[in-house]
Amino acid sequence: MRTVLVTGPGGSGRTTVAAATALAAARAGHRVRLVAQHPPAGPLPGVDVLRVDTAADFRRELLALQDRAGTALDLLGAGRLDEEELTELPGSEQFALLRAVRRAASGDHGLVVVDLPPVPQALALLALPEQLRRYLRRLLPPERRAARALRPVLAQLAGVPMPAQWLYETAARWDEELAAVQAVVADPGTSVRLVLEPGPAAADALRTARLGLALHGLPLDAVVANRVLPADTPDPWLAGLVAQQDKHLAELRDTCPVVTPVPHLGRDPQGADDLALLWEDGGQPAVPDARWRVEDRRAEDGVLVWHVPLPGAAKGELGLVRRGDELLLTVGPLRRVVPLEPVLRRCTVAGAGLVDGVLGVRFAPDPDLWPRTR
Repeated sequence: MRTVLVTGPGGSGRTTVAAATALAAARAGHRVRLVAQHPPAGPLPGVDVLRVDTAADFRRELLALQDRAGTALDLLGAGRLDEEELTELPGSEQFALLRAVRRAASGDHGLVVVDLPPVPQALALLALPEQLRRYLRRLLPPERRAARALRPVLAQLAGVPMPAQWLYETAARWDEELAAVQAVVADPGTSVRLVLEPGPAAADALRTARLGLALHGLPLDAVVANRVLPADTPDPWLAGLVAQQDKHLAELRDTCPVVTPVPHLGRDPQGADDLALLWEDGGQPAVPDARWRVEDRRAEDGVLVWHVPLPGAAKGELGLVRRGDELLLTVGPLRRVVPLEPVLRRCTVAGAGLVDGVLGVRFAPDPDLWPRTR
């Protein structure tokens, strides 16, 4: 199964491109599901549309959590919340969308297209499962959860209350759900489609988006230039706009050689027939893969090299810190804490260098930890 995550700056037309992508794939004979908070109003023949209802999702999940924690809440004398008094809280939209992605990926569709929020929010959303799982492991380590049967005894010995069992069971349930979403995001069949409208800020938006996506190991399958005006027009005023747009398209291609233009219809797309005019082939991978990889160069240089594609990054904005079995990587305002590959945990960092948009982190085997050979 393929999963295509569609994002772009606000107002770039990402929702329209997501719907057009899903419709094109359905017309090509694929089983397609479109996940969107605000899908097109009209029917999309052959497309199974999953609308994300954040308010309903929030009420359902909070009531379920309240039921699971009922015993603990009763002991505390807490008053139960009724469904009709619940209003969604900030952050509920992100969790609702993640749960919808998980449900969509568990079906039998050949392609799942997800309409994501604008780029900054999309990056934060896609990083959320990994970050929350890390926080859960640090705050409620699995080995402590496994020993929960001893807590009543420990509470009596220590004379202090121990965390309730439901807390650890809830943490385990959350970790399982987050792991399922993280598996979808990290799957080799998952890629990102970036939608831009050629304009003064488009090239900078592309550079920032490519860098952020690469930091999280997410490959682009297409860069879409949306609402491209017709090149041949007798109207002098429109010809001036075309010239400006051509300039911005050239800037986009300087950053990313393969840019797919989507025509401006002269109106807002209405219905399946208009969407069919925007996207015909469903999109094919057109941008180099952004997956991280480890290269074994022990025979040549005595090191292993972790290659991290960071297109557009500058040396002065890079930060690299090893903390235990994790690598803290900073690129300008972006940051990611990455678990080291198992083979690298038995190594020490021997240096790093940025060449042609790829960060190479060199690891030397630690003699005290590396298996000895005869």
